Amino acid sequence: MANSAITVTGLRVVRGGREVVKDIGFETPRGRITGLLGPSGCGKTTLMRSIVGVQIVAGGDVTVLDLPAGSPPLRRLIGYATQNPAIYADLTIAEALRYFASVLRAPLSDVDRVIAEVGLTDHADKLVGSLSGGQHSRANLAVALLGKPELLVLDEPTVGLDPLLRDELWALFRRLADGGATLLVSSHVMDEAARCDHLLLMREGRILADDTPDRLRERTGTADLEQAFLRLVRAASKPEVTPS
Repeated sequence: MANSAITVTGLRVVRGGREVVKDIGFETPRGRITGLLGPSGCGKTTLMRSIVGVQIVAGGDVTVLDLPAGSPPLRRLIGYATQNPAIYADLTIAEALRYFASVLRAPLSDVDRVIAEVGLTDHADKLVGSLSGGQHSRANLAVALLGKPELLVLDEPTVGLDPLLRDELWALFRRLADGGATLLVSSHVMDEAARCDHLLLMREGRILADDTPDRLRERTGTADLEQAFLRLVRAASKPEVTPS
């Protein structure tokens, strides 16, 4: 476990009387980008909330950076960007980031750095409430980057962004991983899977695959990761044959 940033064992989550995460387990390597791929509604966000420590779980264990998920020391070690940005609309980007930097006790010099990293330098003095959807998402990502956390948990950070900006953000994610950070990035866009070092493919609350892109291609006999995912889904959907 020493080489794992996240270790999940037997995790179960029940929401609204329905089991949405079904007895899953996996480990994610440190200093790598792990992609959490799967269709909307498959349980990705619930799993991420469990890792961050803000989700009530029905069973199992989640260990993050060698501590139980939700432990107070982890608050300064994890950067979390949700699908729904929680950044104040009546502040400028720079003001909002200065506020969050003070809450996180991150250096104020981080503000200019993270604004530049997400490509918002020219918009730093704009009110958050006036931003486009893509700009709003990038401002939310900037909050997660404050303080240079050891683990970044990013819930669909590139959704709604144009291809050029998506490419720039993935280049940023790669630089962060090369610098020693661990990233867990969720997406329902399968072409982003090839940008990851490790993949968790999720469907209907279960992990269908926990592997590298190359081994996943080899395992399924296809060079296309989307086709690999489809083959795993079809294999999982086949009814078991009971010997007569």
